[in-house]
Amino acid sequence: MDHLRSAPPHPVGKPPAESPGQPGPAAPSDGPLLSHDTLRSNLADFALGELARQHRSSFAPLWTIESWAKLLIWLALNSGCPGDTPSLEAFAACLGPERSGRLRRLFFSREFEAGALRLQADPAEGQVLLEGALFTAGDGSESDLEPVAAVLDAVGLTALVVPDRQRWQRRDGGVVIPFR
Repeated sequence: MDHLRSAPPHPVGKPPAESPGQPGPAAPSDGPLLSHDTLRSNLADFALGELARQHRSSFAPLWTIESWAKLLIWLALNSGCPGDTPSLEAFAACLGPERSGRLRRLFFSREFEAGALRLQADPAEGQVLLEGALFTAGDGSESDLEPVAAVLDAVGLTALVVPDRQRWQRRDGGVVIPFR
């Protein structure tokens, strides 16, 4: 479980939805030719995603809104943005809601064991979601939740979630755990 990786921000060959008023992909000729703007956008998504994946554990305290804010400030400063509040707000606005949302989901998620187990733990959602093959079997007993507890411990979430396992909910191949 030490090896963490996340999926790309969007499927390869499928660009994110274009914003209204923005140019879309170029008309196809002999194949799926993407516009320069779409390629630039895909490159930015890829680069931001990789930066988030590689550096998300650098911003303590992990799994908090504070760590998310620190990542955004770090990205802004390393993009040449001055550190004053209006400039940082302009940087956040420049990301836009779509890209910012994708980046945030990536920042607060982890995948283990070649994608067989997925964790989503955005504190703004108020709960942690663990999904994967690990949770499809079992009789719903307390011992079935030991692997869940092990994952929470491995990523440093144990102290941030409700310890009472009676409040942990099994749902369709997953477990939902409230934040404290």
